[in-house]
Amino acid sequence: MNSEELIISIVRIVGSIPVLFFPFWGSILAILVDLSDLFLMGFIKLGGVSNYQKLDKFLDLFYMSLFLIVSLRWDSREKFISIGLFAFRMLGVTLFFIFNIRIILVFFPNVFEFWFVLITGYKYFNQNKSILPSVIFKILLIAFVLKLSHEIFIHHIKTLDNYTAIEFLDMIFQRG
Repeated sequence: MNSEELIISIVRIVGSIPVLFFPFWGSILAILVDLSDLFLMGFIKLGGVSNYQKLDKFLDLFYMSLFLIVSLRWDSREKFISIGLFAFRMLGVTLFFIFNIRIILVFFPNVFEFWFVLITGYKYFNQNKSILPSVIFKILLIAFVLKLSHEIFIHHIKTLDNYTAIEFLDMIFQRG
């Protein structure tokens, strides 16, 4: 691991820890910090990132594990859904590491990530009231649609593969 990869790893790990104390806002921070590596790679010139997708998926395991730890404190229904979604994504990430084929990640979208954010947001803004099954279904549906769209954008269409995040944003804003 070179200096650039080490810096990115430290930033990602430290940026995930607040979720243990502030689940909703900590999860938002963890996701923003997850995206920050796309910008850090554009600014830091200390050896580059040899395999971004593998490093990113490996570092995702840290914040996702913290999300899972928090979700284990929830009521049984939300907790069991969290465990299932986490296991589903871990299966996809394992297959990705074995076969090194990114389209696998589209078939195993990280619905767990958006599920966690939406559930913690619901709990935060509703003073931890019990969540009705119909609300759980809606949250699952929203999380699935959003995350599948994101996975297609990143891993199937590979939108950011030919640009740094900064170049991509420049391209968007220059055309708009």
